Order: sequence, then structure tokens, then C-alpha cells
Amino acid sequence: MTLPQTMTLIEITEPGGPEVLKPRQEPVPVADAGEVLIRVHAAGVNRPDVIQRSGKYPMKPGMSPIPGLEVAGEVVAIGKGVSEFIVGDRVCALTNGGGYAQYSVAPASQTLPIPDGMEWVQAAAVPETFFTVWANLFDIGGASKGQRALVHGGTSGIGTTALMLCREFGVKAFATAGSEEKCAAIRQLGAEAINYRDKNFVEVLQEKTGGKGVNVILDIMGGSYLNQNIAALGMDGRLVMLGFLGGAHAKDIDLMAILGKRATITGSLMRSRTREEKASIAEQLREYVWPVLAAGRCLPIIDKVYPLVEAAQAHARMEAGDHIGKIVLQVD
Repeated sequence: MTLPQTMTLIEITEPGGPEVLKPRQEPVPVADAGEVLIRVHAAGVNRPDVIQRSGKYPMKPGMSPIPGLEVAGEVVAIGKGVSEFIVGDRVCALTNGGGYAQYSVAPASQTLPIPDGMEWVQAAAVPETFFTVWANLFDIGGASKGQRALVHGGTSGIGTTALMLCREFGVKAFATAGSEEKCAAIRQLGAEAINYRDKNFVEVLQEKTGGKGVNVILDIMGGSYLNQNIAALGMDGRLVMLGFLGGAHAKDIDLMAILGKRATITGSLMRSRTREEKASIAEQLREYVWPVLAAGRCLPIIDKVYPLVEAAQAHARMEAGDHIGKIVLQVD
């Protein structure tokens, strides 16, 4: 396959607001050993992209400075040692950055075939959120059939994915949101909605669970919610933190509540996981979630699609907080 020498990508010209995202031309990357080169048709927009753009994401060696953690497209070249894909395969991938581009490389171990019938935009909205939810809610968090889970930010990409998978695998889900429109969307996904502007979610959960609390909480708020989250947990409950929209520091933590409940508090960043860890998550998704997607269930909810060159507008919408589901960039 003949490839162009250059491509359009979106760079972060300097740390700042959405306006620092600018298109530029750069050579098409080359697939190294164990990698595939993907002609990108669509790329997902995620909160870590926004944090990276603002200069607050911890960048480790080997991470691409180009934003974009998930793509969908077709394989156009394969690196040495790759045997599971061939040129022409339709795939989606969790990248190590570089997804906001016409061409992107990804480890083959973090690449999965697109289920039949799934469009590019939907497929691009899968990797980052499904990897993250599966690893944190079901693996680290141990959510399982018959348990109760609380998901903060229930209408975000992470939130909607978590609620769909809870419904699929028999987990009773509660979710917080800040408007009636968002609460209605949560109810459509089979979860009980809590409008945090009107009600105290701890009190609601105590009432709804008969004082037992929830088994696991998936949290994007961080410091400002920590004590309330501990109060909402049941015995042996697990709090898994993914973000810190409410602050990266907490004050006056109630340690006795943690001890009394034998609570586990943990968190993770997907981007800092090793290639081997991400490969393991990919295999779990292939086994447990891919058959669900192939059957047409738990498909990503798409909020809005922007052309690649309008990445700044996509980031502005995410930061406004009005979206329900995933924001995606159309590349071709």
C-alpha cells in the first residue's frame, strides 16, 4: 500500500485553553516492532486529552506529545513480529498518544478488531473508556453480579460506559449528575439517578440500600468527594478514583470510617500502565465485552462529532460539561 509522506495532526502549541490546539503537517509515523500503523477515520476525545493540553498530565518517556488516546481505522502497515493483523483490517486501538492525526501507530496488543456493523465513529469511542471502565470498575473495583455501584459523572463517556456494562453484567448502578436532562439519560441506561444539586447522594444511597451502602464507587471528582464517598461505601467497599475534577487534595479525612468499613481506596491512570498490563485488559475485553458489542448491546453513546481540524471546539464542549456520552473527531 502506497502511503503519503506527510499527514495532518493536531498539536498542543503550548499549555493553555482549547485555542492552543492547532493543525500542522508532519511525516507519517512508522510502525515499529509490535506495532500497527492505522489510517485513522475517527478519534475519541477524552478528559486526559484536556488535562494534557492544559499542561497538567504527567508525561512519561515514550508518551506522544500529540493528544489522542483512542482511534478507529484500517491497518495500513504492520511492524516486525505482528501476526494477528494484516493490512486492510478494520480496527480500533488504545494508543499511547498521537490519535489526533490522519495516521497513528498503536501496539498490536492494544488493538482490537471492530465488531461487524459498528461504524468508525462508534468504534473510536470504545477503547479508552472501555479499557478504563473494565480495568477499574470490574477488575480493581471487583464489581460483580448482584453488587451495588455508584458512578460519579454518570453521563460522561466513562459514566455512560460504566452504566451500560453494569446493566449488562447484573450490577445495580446509581449515578450522579447535575441536571434533569442528564438524570433522564442515566435512567434510560437502567441506573438510578441522583441529582447532586438537589440531593445529598450519601443520604439517597443510605435510603435506597437500607443503610448497606454500595460495594464500589467509580469516582472522577477526587478530593471534594472523598469523605462523602467513604460514607457511601458499605462494608469492605472499594473506592476507585479516576480523576480529580473536584480537586487533587482532600482535607480532614475520616480515617476511622475507613477502618470501620475495611474500605479500600485506590486509583489508576490508564496511560501510565505497562504495555503488558494494557494487553491483559484487551484480552479480557475480547473475551467478555466484545461478544456484547457484536450483539449490538452497550454501544457507545455519541454526543457530538467534530472534524479533526475543529479539535479546539471539541475540547471546549467537553470542558463546558454539557455533553452526554462521547465526543469524537471525524478524521476522513
